Amino acid sequence: MQYTHLGRSGLKVSRLCLGTMNFGPHTDEADAHRIMDSALDAGINFFDTANVYGGSGHRGWTEEIIGRWFAKGGERRERTVLATKLYGTMTDRPNESKLSALNIRRALDASLKRLQTDYIDVYQFHHIDRDTPWDEIWQAIEVAVQQGKILYSGSSNFAGWHIAQAQEAARRRNYTGLVSEQSIYNLFRREVELEVIPAAQQYGLGLIPWSPLQGGLLGGVLKKERAGVRRTEGRAAETLKQHRDQIQQFEDLANGLGHEPGDIALAWLLHQPAVTAPIVGPRTQEQLDAGIRALEVTLDADALKRLDDIFPGHRPAPEDYAW
Repeated sequence: MQYTHLGRSGLKVSRLCLGTMNFGPHTDEADAHRIMDSALDAGINFFDTANVYGGSGHRGWTEEIIGRWFAKGGERRERTVLATKLYGTMTDRPNESKLSALNIRRALDASLKRLQTDYIDVYQFHHIDRDTPWDEIWQAIEVAVQQGKILYSGSSNFAGWHIAQAQEAARRRNYTGLVSEQSIYNLFRREVELEVIPAAQQYGLGLIPWSPLQGGLLGGVLKKERAGVRRTEGRAAETLKQHRDQIQQFEDLANGLGHEPGDIALAWLLHQPAVTAPIVGPRTQEQLDAGIRALEVTLDADALKRLDDIFPGHRPAPEDYAW
């Protein structure tokens, strides 16, 4: 396994991050525990979750599953860099969402209880809170750090200017601020190249891409359709219809390079600036094995150019749309 620092921090994390969103709703607890054990055995030490994971009827379910896994012992907690998130609505009470000082305190304590741990390595803001001032947010986080309940802070789904706003507010307080940003980023969705990645690089944040295979569309969807092992439905089916030729070119390129399409999509992310660790969110052991396999793929300049030709990206703003 390869390791790197999370942004400008001294924290070392694996180049792949284990996403746990499927644990509970789509992967039962026993299988989830086996997947987490297998991830640790493969050297993946970076696990990501959120307080809302588990579905609308059982928010917190995923954290509970992870907590019972930690409780098995075997230094599972000590070997894991644990990241969780807050922001989403947990109950219908008025202060059970977003980033107020009150919700930060309550949500953090609730996550710690579900996770059966006394600290969170990376506590992430799941979304920008447009109603709460940064001084209030950072004061609450500083208190949690002083209490030993969290070590680092991260953001998720922030715009570039949100990162700048957060970091400048932290700087005024002589506080570290954010060390990571979790954004959607893949060959299909490259909007973060406009301003989020430049902001992350400027402020020393590690980028943690979610949905690296764009809901499976970059995971060999056409090949699986022909083999009768996958049927695409809903929005994914509409996207596939619109971009079928593009996806076929991608799968043909992957075949020519001698790798599975999903391996190429993950390897491409690992070649991008500021990317620390793409999130792989397996439902099964086989999907985890496929994600790990991508670490062995090296893409040369020609392959990277051909991928850019199929999936054109962005230059940093304003050069992308101006001079």
